[in-house]
Amino acid sequence: MKKLVFLLLLSLSVLSCQEKTQMPITEFSAADLKAGELLVDVRTPGEFSQGHLPGALNVDWMADDFIRHWDTVSRDQKLYLYCQAGVRSAHAARVLDSLGFRVVDLTGGYAEYLRARPRE
Repeated sequence: MKKLVFLLLLSLSVLSCQEKTQMPITEFSAADLKAGELLVDVRTPGEFSQGHLPGALNVDWMADDFIRHWDTVSRDQKLYLYCQAGVRSAHAARVLDSLGFRVVDLTGGYAEYLRARPRE
């Protein structure tokens, strides 16, 4: 019984130390980015030109060279990804995670960001 309790506590402590892999886009602030962290909009250039989060870099998930784009980026950099509604960024996050990047998918997407933003 003691071993079971120990294993349970050990498992919980390991899980609590893991980094977040998702965060609601409404909780994210570009001002909180640390040195070496990147905010990446994975929408098309056309969508990006219609509006994006301040400081975002545009890397189109649908582009043929999406994966090649990351060849020169350090795996030590943390990436915050978003798209319009959350589907493309979730796919991109899985791929980039499998390549060894530390990725946080900003759920809800740009549409949710716009809905939550105070009216001007």
